[in-house]
Amino acid sequence: MFNIGEFARLGRVSVRMLRHYDALGLLRPARVDPVTGYRYYEARQLSRLNRLLALKDLGLSLSEVGRVLEEKVSITELHGMLRLRRAELEAQVAEGMARLARVEARLRMIETEGIMPADVVIKSLPALRVAELSGIAESYESGKIGPVVQSLFPEVWRRIQAAGLAVTGPAISYYEQVPEGVRVHAGAPVNTEPGKTYDVDIVDLPAFEEAATIIHHGPMDTVGATYQQLARWIEENGYRSLGHSREVYLAYGDDPSTWVTEVQEAITRSA
Repeated sequence: MFNIGEFARLGRVSVRMLRHYDALGLLRPARVDPVTGYRYYEARQLSRLNRLLALKDLGLSLSEVGRVLEEKVSITELHGMLRLRRAELEAQVAEGMARLARVEARLRMIETEGIMPADVVIKSLPALRVAELSGIAESYESGKIGPVVQSLFPEVWRRIQAAGLAVTGPAISYYEQVPEGVRVHAGAPVNTEPGKTYDVDIVDLPAFEEAATIIHHGPMDTVGATYQQLARWIEENGYRSLGHSREVYLAYGDDPSTWVTEVQEAITRSA
C-alpha cells in the first residue's frame, strides 16, 4: 500500500484533490488507519484515478464522473468520448478564432473612421459577359461570405476550362440581397457568343458611366473597412451609390497578405 502522499505522486495529483475525491465518494482509500486517520491506497486504484481524471478533463461534472465510473466505462468507450470531446473543443476553438477575427475586422473599421481615403478613382465600368456560379451566404459577414466564395471559384475555373472558354480579365465577384440571405456570384469575364449554353452560367453585367473605385490590400476578411471608407468618400463628395458593386481580384495567391482587390461601386451625382 501507499500513503496518500506517495499515491498522489504516482497519480500526478495533489493530496488535497485526493482528499476531495474521498469526501465525494469518487475514490475511497483502500484503508484508513483507525487511530491516526491516515489514508492508504493500493496500486490498482490508479486505474480508477486515471479514469476519473480523464472523464473530468473531458468536461464531465464530478457527479457525472461518479455515475460513469459506476458503469465501469471501458477503454474503448473512453476513446469514443475523447474523440467526441476533441471534435467539440476543435469547434469551440474555431468559433473563438472566428470571433476574434470579426472583432479585429471591426476594430479596423473603427480605426479608419474619419479618415478620408485619397486613392479613390472615378472610372466607368464596362459591360461584362461573365461565366459564373452562385451560392447563398447567410449574411454579409466576412465569415459567411468567404467560405461561399472560396467554394465557388475552383468549380468555376474547372467548368470554364472544360467548356474551352477564353478568360478575358481577372476574377470577379458581386452580391445581391435575397430572402435567404446573400446570393454570392463568383466568376470571370469570358469571350463567348450570346445564346450559347455551357455547364456554367453566362451573365451579362451592365455598364455604368461612373464608379468609385478603391484598391484593397490584404485578406478579404478586412475588406469591410475599405468598403466603409469608400462609402464615406462617396457621400462626402456629393455622390450616391446605385447599389451595384463589384470586387475585381487583381492579385490572388496562397498568401492572403499579398492579395490586391479593386472594390468598385457604381455611383451617380446626388440630387
